[in-house]
This record gives sequence, structure tokens and C-alpha cells, in this order.
Amino acid sequence: MPQTDAAAAIDLVYEDAHLLVLNKPAGLLCVPGRGEDKQDCLSARAMRQWPDALIVHRLDMATSGLVLMARGAAMQRALGDAFAERRVHKRYEAIVDGAMPVKDEWSVIDTPLMADWPRRPLQKVDPAGKPSITRWRAMHSSPAANAAATHVELEPLTGRSHQLRVHLLSIGHPILGDALYGSEEVQARAPRLLLHASELGFVHPATQQPLRFERAPDFALSRP
Repeated sequence: MPQTDAAAAIDLVYEDAHLLVLNKPAGLLCVPGRGEDKQDCLSARAMRQWPDALIVHRLDMATSGLVLMARGAAMQRALGDAFAERRVHKRYEAIVDGAMPVKDEWSVIDTPLMADWPRRPLQKVDPAGKPSITRWRAMHSSPAANAAATHVELEPLTGRSHQLRVHLLSIGHPILGDALYGSEEVQARAPRLLLHASELGFVHPATQQPLRFERAPDFALSRP
């Protein structure tokens, strides 16, 4: 069936016989959800064009950015192993509430996380949770009197659900537009969650060539 709906378009970053790299818009699921209204998703759109396309990892619905998909089950296993063994470089960008110190060095958040069962799907910091590590670095900040914000780079060294969102909240800097973890004021400061997967790097399992992809977010922090 030909695609006639512009909403079903795919932003293709890279394609070969083994894998795909796609740029997911904010507000689109990676895989189908429950209910007839949640069947449109990145994987379904990709499979219309590449019937062998299989999901390897996911971004939250509210997060935009680079998603890697495998073409075929063998490549899905190989790429899944690369993620599990932390052989995939991932970098995100976000705009957070408050002014953070801008410096070249990376800082680390090493705080265990676990599901907040009474408030699922939320996650929470808990000493009994799974080890969770995030590197962060402030790129620049806008220290407005009542609405300070900072553009940060983030590198999750583990892959927990909502890790970046909860880790930033835990140090007092929730991501702007976060409808799950932000206060009403934080939510109102952006029309969407300002979190974007901007870089992916890995060794191609079939060709053994190093690959690196970058895609800038569609949001930016105004410089003073």
C-alpha cells in the first residue's frame, strides 16, 4: 500500500543491506503500544519500506533522535549484543531547568534506579535499584532571572528506563517539557520534552567498519 500520509514519512540517516539509522521525531513510539490509536510507530513505518527491519533499541516516545534498526534476525542479535556489551557510543542533548556550571570536563551521576511501582511507568532513585551511570557536560547556559536553563550533553553508560530524565531530576535539573518528571512550571517552559539522541557510534557487525552518525536537535537554547 503506497504511503500517502506525510505523517508516515521517515527521516532516513543511513541505509545498507544490514542496518538502518533513522531520526525519530518526538511524539512517535518506537514500537506499537496498547490500543488502536498506538499502532503508528517508527518500526511499523520502517517495515512498510524495509520489510526485514527489526528494532534493536528504543527511545522514549517523547524523545527525538537517532534510532538503529537491524535488517534481519542475525543482525538484530549482533547489534543487540553490541548494546548489551556497551560497545555502542550514545550521546544525547537536552535543555534543563536551572544554571549548571559550564566546563570542558565531564561530570558523572552514579545513582541506582528502579521502577516506582505505585506510579508506573515512572522510575525513581533507590539504593536497592540497578546500577545506573550517566556522564554529563554543560555546553552553555542562559541565566535568566526567573527562567535559567542549560544546554547539556549526556552519555548514558547504562541503559535504564528514563535514566537521563531521572538522573537530571535527581541533581535538581529536570529536562524542560518533561510531562512525567517535571513540575507544572518545567512542563510549561517547552512544547515537548527537550531531549534528543544526537550521536550513535559503533563497529558495523558485517563489514567491521567504524560508523558514527550525528543529527542535531530541532531545539536550541538562546545564548545571552
